[in-house]
Amino acid sequence: MTENTDVTLPEDGCTAAQAWEIFDRLPAARVDEVVTGRWRGSELPTGHPMDGALSESGWYGKQFDAPDQVHPLLFTDDRGTVFAVDPRRVPLSLAGKFPARWLRPVRDKLRVLAPVLRTRKPTARLRDIEYRGVVSAAMVYDHLPIIDHFRRFDADTLLGVMDMRGMSDPYFFVLKR
Repeated sequence: MTENTDVTLPEDGCTAAQAWEIFDRLPAARVDEVVTGRWRGSELPTGHPMDGALSESGWYGKQFDAPDQVHPLLFTDDRGTVFAVDPRRVPLSLAGKFPARWLRPVRDKLRVLAPVLRTRKPTARLRDIEYRGVVSAAMVYDHLPIIDHFRRFDADTLLGVMDMRGMSDPYFFVLKR
């Protein structure tokens, strides 16, 4: 994998159209390039209703152990403990329907909520899927109508976009290993 010198990720966010332009210019990230363990996540703000929701809730990132062993939602509690959460136990359909700052109390209680939310079982899979004309790694949730599509920014950075049934606007995020 080589550095992508002709595209930059805006640190303070951008419009959805600008994010699509960046995503479409990036090369594919194949499944075998992605399956390397834990990736730290951050949001790419684009004005999406979900902007801030993952950050405020204590989202840490994702973990890809094998193509059929993926933890799509890792969270961290106030002690820094990282744990996998079963996406079915998170009300993702509510994301973006209220201000992200309302999630701060949830983040502050993650250590208490962890036994209810936590899972040790993988809850997603990785597959190479064609999306916007490029075959690239995509994470398919086992029990939710969500596919996260990835493109390679550089050897240690992926740009992702969440494709969720019923969500009309794209939600962009960045993963770094």
